[in-house]
Amino acid sequence: MCGIVGMVGQGPVNQEIYDALLLLQHRGQDSTGIATAESNGVFHLFKAKGQVREAFRTRDMRGLLGDIGLGHVRYATKGTASSEEEAQPFYVNAPYGIVLVHNGNLTNTRELTDELFHTDRRHLNTSSDTELLVNVLANELQSSISGTDLDPAQVFQAVSRVHERVEGSYAAIALIAGYGLLAFRDPFGIRPLIIGTRPTENGRYEWIVTSESLVLENGGFEIVRDVLPGEAVFIDLEGHLHTQQCAADPRLVPCSFEYVYLARPDSVMNGISVYEARLRLGERLADTIAKYTPKGTIDVVMPIPDSSRPAAMQVARKLGIEYREGFYKNRYIGRTFIMPGQAVRKKSVRQKLNAMSSEFKGKNVLLIDDSIVRGTTSKEIIQMARDAGAKSVTFASAAPPVRYPHVYGINMPSRHELVAHGRTIPEIAQELGADYMVYQEVEDLKAAILEGSDVDDLDMSCFDGRYVTGTVTEEYLAWVEGSQES
Repeated sequence: MCGIVGMVGQGPVNQEIYDALLLLQHRGQDSTGIATAESNGVFHLFKAKGQVREAFRTRDMRGLLGDIGLGHVRYATKGTASSEEEAQPFYVNAPYGIVLVHNGNLTNTRELTDELFHTDRRHLNTSSDTELLVNVLANELQSSISGTDLDPAQVFQAVSRVHERVEGSYAAIALIAGYGLLAFRDPFGIRPLIIGTRPTENGRYEWIVTSESLVLENGGFEIVRDVLPGEAVFIDLEGHLHTQQCAADPRLVPCSFEYVYLARPDSVMNGISVYEARLRLGERLADTIAKYTPKGTIDVVMPIPDSSRPAAMQVARKLGIEYREGFYKNRYIGRTFIMPGQAVRKKSVRQKLNAMSSEFKGKNVLLIDDSIVRGTTSKEIIQMARDAGAKSVTFASAAPPVRYPHVYGINMPSRHELVAHGRTIPEIAQELGADYMVYQEVEDLKAAILEGSDVDDLDMSCFDGRYVTGTVTEEYLAWVEGSQES
């Protein structure tokens, strides 16, 4: 999971890309970067570790000249989170010069690394799959060029070949020096990408492509539509939009975890409101709680702020139980789930949340979280509720048990670190220290997210073990577990 944005403007774009990255900060906090291009094709690039506000200084922003640019906030799923060399964007100088940002995770990195070295004769300097992707794109673009100038047809031909070579999830945005901005999405549309536009005073149009719709709304852009799975979008320097389907058999199967946790609630993805999906998750979770929890064992319903709040409100409303806010959140601590390493996650929980004893003392508390992955955070929170005086703690997840690795852009590489792997729900409750444990049913998750939409399937691989690309094998999962750390 990362946040990406690209813009073709009629004036300097550096500040607007910076502002967009602030809005996407929830999608990644390891590192950030911005690249811009002047009309003569000269790139300007700055990237650094840390969050947007701490990474960029005024002098850095002044150097990012140009009316076209892109930006990235990183949450490491491949490579090393601490490596500044693996921060995006990535640059290659031929053909023309390409700068690229990527959200997702490639699943055939071993094969691509071998091909790029032995067949394409390209050097890789990091273990980042984004560096792989930009080199594959550059190689296929080089092969598609006929003549001196680049036209959209050649760009789309190159993307078609990228789809043939690359497996996994990828929403990508690239600048091609002297020509324009390219954006494309994998044939399953696993990771989100949306297009927006706005008119300027001179009658021309500015364009933006980004991970979440809230960026468009905040910047005064009109939502055009989502980039289709397998589609490529090319916006030239004159602001003309060109699109083409570049995949042989595209099918929209977006990631369910975007709606559960990753995206901001005020975004709309693939025509589905994230906030409304979370409300519906709460509606269905309430039925499961009523089914499996003895009557009289819950006095109050409390969310684990912030992403579980809509679900918790609906649970309280449907069960007719009082809704209270028992945890106060320190908003200056990053999102615990996406912090690298178990020790860091565990330490940050009590820094991030404080339990108010007046809300817990002597009460049978139902805590609602959006999901439970490793259980580190949940275990700490349950203990905090007990320390604050809770009489009993029932813990419910708006998502089903996470029993399988996620290989499409979320940092869950190993089954053995997942608290639900190999455990029954009562065993999970015992492991976490809860009196009762309730999870969303898998089919309820799917139904709640898709209700009222034109989307008919979701990637729910971390819940049901079904990997939608059809290319994820047991051998690959074993290799990921042995070679990557969360």
